[in-house]
Amino acid sequence: MRTLAQRRAITAWSFLTPMLVVLALVAGWPLLRTILLGFTDAGLGDFGESQFIGLANYRGLASDPYWWRAVANTLGFTLISVSIETVLGLIIALTLNTHLKARGLVRAAVLIPWAIPTVVSARMWGWMLNDLYGVVNAMLLGLGVIDRPWAWLADPTLSIASVIAVDVWKGTPFMALLSLAALQVLPREIYEAARVDGVSAVKVFFQVTLPLIRPALFVAILFRSLDALRVFDIIYVLTGDNPSTASMSVYARQQLIDFQQGGMGSAAATALFLIVAVFATIVVTAGRLRIGGVVR
Repeated sequence: MRTLAQRRAITAWSFLTPMLVVLALVAGWPLLRTILLGFTDAGLGDFGESQFIGLANYRGLASDPYWWRAVANTLGFTLISVSIETVLGLIIALTLNTHLKARGLVRAAVLIPWAIPTVVSARMWGWMLNDLYGVVNAMLLGLGVIDRPWAWLADPTLSIASVIAVDVWKGTPFMALLSLAALQVLPREIYEAARVDGVSAVKVFFQVTLPLIRPALFVAILFRSLDALRVFDIIYVLTGDNPSTASMSVYARQQLIDFQQGGMGSAAATALFLIVAVFATIVVTAGRLRIGGVVR
């Protein structure tokens, strides 16, 4: 006779199996196909006639400066944008967690950038940042901040900063939402005791609030980092294939579509998958060890 734990395990697997089968068909097979194509010389329209060439595509990636530029762009974009979004999101969450008038309306307004589809928001910001008729240049010229229109999306220095700014505008509400959810479940008794003891608000934040919301903040940072590493749409809509802003996803798309090199594009996509998988494994493992150490 099965134990209660065994019956629960069987019930859980009976619910999970259909989802795992669908996931294997929808995601597993395309991923496996992409990995296999990375070892061939397949073109865009002749996958069936491709020849096995081993690691030639990966050696091509390793010797391509544009690929390493895309890797550097992606890592820099991820580090800067997620860091800014985390700080701003936490500030917004702390503000919304106070007793504000019309707090519900303010929360809804904060979520608007996150609710807008990425392609729509990127196109909107592309118009606003246009050097000829963009409202950003018009506003800065009117205030006397600049003396001539700036090419926000064409200048190599300004373009990556502009892309990061747009992503921060888009992604900060997500970080604020998860941070706010964590703040609202904290026990109020701790803050009452700190207030009675005369502990400053800054010390309460760093010694009480931040340690308590660290697990939720860790999950939010992990999700946003994975999204940023795979970024494609916001960069491609704003700057296209510009090497100064191209991410690894944009590079893979360029190899596959523009150059019609299915093998090279698949190799770039596989390399991106491996980088994301390694990053997620390291971060999750480090997070478990740190949180586990705190719990003990």
